[in-house]
Amino acid sequence: MVTTQLNGIVLQPGQGDSYWVLGDLYTFKAVSEETNANYALLELVIQPHNSTPPHIHNREAEAFFIEDGDVEFQLDDRTVVATPGTFLHSPPGQLHKFTNIGSQPAKMLCWATPAGIEKFFAAIGTKVEDPNAPPPPVTTADLEKVMLLAPQYGVTILPPSHSAQS
Repeated sequence: MVTTQLNGIVLQPGQGDSYWVLGDLYTFKAVSEETNANYALLELVIQPHNSTPPHIHNREAEAFFIEDGDVEFQLDDRTVVATPGTFLHSPPGQLHKFTNIGSQPAKMLCWATPAGIEKFFAAIGTKVEDPNAPPPPVTTADLEKVMLLAPQYGVTILPPSHSAQS
């Protein structure tokens, strides 16, 4: 249960609504309704070798702070390997993607400003009943849902050919 008092939010470890999003665990720590739509904060647990498709957010900036693991980020034509303690910022309109290049799950925080993108993740994800259960397999229907809903949330998904060359 979230405690909100006088514009404050308190969540204990493990609290927040969680969704499986294309095989990864997204836990909402702060959402639009709690921040006057100023920002959303999500904790992401990215499975080994999982990757987002290359994409562009047209509405919000995203900032990432790596807590555990090694995550490779593509930011336009630049590739960065982010290790624990690394901070990255992707402004609206920037092509980006990330990949867990490690053999263990990676954990990072993602701030989105302004808020709203969490509604996209909830719409394409599956509500988590048991956070200790393995992630469900990603299906063709999941990918089709992402492609269908992304434009409604100001997200442009690009084909993998837009990835940076190594």
